[in-house]
Amino acid sequence: MHAMTPGRIAGLAICALLSAPAQAETIQVTIDKLVFAPVEVNAKVGDTVEWVNKDALAHTATATNGDWNVVTGPKQSGRVVLKKAGAVDYFCKYHPNMKGRVVVTP
Repeated sequence: MHAMTPGRIAGLAICALLSAPAQAETIQVTIDKLVFAPVEVNAKVGDTVEWVNKDALAHTATATNGDWNVVTGPKQSGRVVLKKAGAVDYFCKYHPNMKGRVVVTP
């Protein structure tokens, strides 16, 4: 049986940290003056994308593949948790010239 020396305890703690699953992140996309910014974001499965609408108009973030339709009222925000990998283009149903893309990795 090994004694639990301070060095051994620190080593075990480092191993635990390295093997811990990555924390999911929240990625923010701002809607301002009829533009999604940034236009393209990179994320991982399990991350959340949050659209923050700074405009005085309602907007949507509608995935072209049907995966999500997030509606944000004026000065409000909406979010979606990403469930699968792949590149997803999206647009605003009310202002179809507004376009963005989320690239999701496993």
